[in-house]
Amino acid sequence: MTIVAFQGELGAYSEEALRLHFGDEVTPLPCRAFEHIFEAVEGGQADYAAVPVENSTAGSINKAYDLLLDHDLKVHGEVTLQVQHYLMTAPGTQLPITHVRSHHQALAQCEEYLNRNGYVAVPWYDTAGSAKDLAANPADGVAVIASRLAARHYGLEVLAERIEDLKQNYTRFFIVGKGDAPRAEPAKTSLVFAVPNTAGSLYGALREFADRQINLTKLESRPRRNRPWQYVFYLDFDGHWEDAAARDALIALLSRAAFVKLLGSYPPAAQNGQGAGPSSAQSTLLQI
Repeated sequence: MTIVAFQGELGAYSEEALRLHFGDEVTPLPCRAFEHIFEAVEGGQADYAAVPVENSTAGSINKAYDLLLDHDLKVHGEVTLQVQHYLMTAPGTQLPITHVRSHHQALAQCEEYLNRNGYVAVPWYDTAGSAKDLAANPADGVAVIASRLAARHYGLEVLAERIEDLKQNYTRFFIVGKGDAPRAEPAKTSLVFAVPNTAGSLYGALREFADRQINLTKLESRPRRNRPWQYVFYLDFDGHWEDAAARDALIALLSRAAFVKLLGSYPPAAQNGQGAGPSSAQSTLLQI
C-alpha cells in the first residue's frame, strides 16, 4: 500500500488532500514538521509526501517552497482542496459552548462565526491536534474547529458545518516523490530560477516563454537565504518540460539564468486521478 507523509496529526487537511489524490487505499504517515515529510520520502519511510504550497486567501507557504529548493524531490501531482471547517465537541460535553480551540489560521478564517456566537477563540498548535487533545481530555463548554475527517478519527460530534467565513477558500498541495512523474497530458511544470542582478535580466528570462506562446500560471519571488538581497523566482507554466517549445524555452533560460532547477512536470489539479504510481526516472537539475 502506498505510504504518504504529511505534516500534522491524523485528520489534518493535508490528510484530506492526500486521500483526495490517492483514494482511501493509502497509508497516511503523520510528521511533526515540514522537514520531516521530505526526510521520510528521501529515507524510504514514505513513497510520497503531500505538501501544502499555497492558499487562495493567505498566499504561498514559504517554508514549503524553500524545502522544494533544498531537497532533490520532484512534484508528481497537484491537489486543490476546498478547506471546510467544522465545529465539534467531545460526546457528552456540557453546553453551552464558551471556548473554541484550533490553529490560529483556522480561528481567523472563522472569526465572523466565532464573534457572532460570542465564543472565545483559544489558539492551539494544530487543527487536528486540537481535536485529538479534546478527545483525550474532554472539557465542558469547549469545542474545536477541525476537518470532518478529524471528527471521524477522534469520535467527536459535529455541532456545525461549513463555518468558515469565506466559502471559496482553497489550499493547493504538491504530491512530491523521488524521480519524475510519468508523463501525462495535459501537464503543468514548476521550476525555480535566479537571474543576474542586471537591468532587464528578468524580462529577458520571461520573454523566452512569451516568445514561444507558453502560458505562465504563477510567478513569485523569494529571498535567497544564503545571499542577502538576492532573489529566486518560482514559476509555473502550462505544458510538459519535454514539449518542444518548453524544452527550447528552458535551454534559452539556461543561457540567461544563474541557475534553473526543474521541480517537475505533473498532471494539473483538475485532471488528478487516484492511485498515481511512482516513476523510475531520475530527478533533473539544470545548473550553470
